[in-house]
Amino acid sequence: MGLRIPRNRKAIKHSLIKEFYHQPGNIPGTLIIDENAEYPEIVLIDYNSQAYIRKKIETPELCVPYLDTTSVTWVDVQGLGNQDILQRVGKIFELHPLVLEDIVNVPERPKTEDYDDQLLIIARMVVPKENAFGFHSEQVSLILGKNYLLTVQEEPEHDCFEPVRSRLEKAKGIIRKSGADYLAYALLDAIIDGFFPVLERYGEEIEELEEEVIIKPTPKTLQKIYKIRRELLQLRRAIWPQRDVMSALMRDSDDLIGEEVRIYLRDCYDHAVQVIDMVETYRELTSGLMDVYLSAVSNKMNEIMKLLTVVSSIFIPLTFVAGIYGMNFNTEISPYNMPELNWKWGYLLCWGVMLGIAGGLLYFFWRRGWLERSVPIKED
Repeated sequence: MGLRIPRNRKAIKHSLIKEFYHQPGNIPGTLIIDENAEYPEIVLIDYNSQAYIRKKIETPELCVPYLDTTSVTWVDVQGLGNQDILQRVGKIFELHPLVLEDIVNVPERPKTEDYDDQLLIIARMVVPKENAFGFHSEQVSLILGKNYLLTVQEEPEHDCFEPVRSRLEKAKGIIRKSGADYLAYALLDAIIDGFFPVLERYGEEIEELEEEVIIKPTPKTLQKIYKIRRELLQLRRAIWPQRDVMSALMRDSDDLIGEEVRIYLRDCYDHAVQVIDMVETYRELTSGLMDVYLSAVSNKMNEIMKLLTVVSSIFIPLTFVAGIYGMNFNTEISPYNMPELNWKWGYLLCWGVMLGIAGGLLYFFWRRGWLERSVPIKED
């Protein structure tokens, strides 16, 4: 078993995608198995225009008889938690050691590589979470042969392939009449289209954040914006290279992909471009929300400082008056020493003067417009 070397424990804890790398000097083809990886489940689907079989198989060797037939065989390995099973799968399908290394050592950058009689396609699939905001992300590897397709997923719980399985079972469209290359296209199309429901959720969340930022911004709002920005960055890293994969599959001349399927791949490429546009648009919106948040916080601070300044301006002359009459000079020594202290209405007169000063200042500030909000905010 290969070594699993984390870059840094703290970095992995906060990383959106765990990254592993080879120890310098490792033999090419060394497998790095994550200790938390799911145990592999193998599902086999064999079909042609008249027949359809779907079943779970316990060992990889049970799929060998289906590989020698003229029907299309789809072997789906769900989980990377057992090195022995993965090596046996590689032996059955005669995978190059570097192909098996790319499949097992996740995450790999989405790419496509030609190995004569096999075509390796690595993609990243995202699925929205059911009971929480966010998404599940995993690597999917496709190995296309003449009449078979091997797919390897990180775990069995989340994928977006159920519509394709349903089309195979119910013989909808031309998928049962087509070859393994069309099946590979259908899965790639499902992976790309899986980004749209995720981005739809982010669009709704960004709209809610826009109202929250304008009406009542809080530090928690900034945390939400920052979290969305990081997750959009993860989506961007996933979809950009997949556009290049679609372009390469359309452009490169490979006998395993027919001309008819290349036409369908154009549509898949267009969908990848649409996803990229949406991701970039949402990233720009979140950047704008950060600017609006900082402006709103700054305006709020200005309002507070203005209020404190107004209050201070009102109490400064009152403090001055109270300070003068708090000196308590003895009027018996000199008639000029606070004669008001002996007046019957002196205390009330002092209060009247101070309230008059305060009222006059408030009226002055109101006439100058200093008591109004700097930026009036009206809810729709």
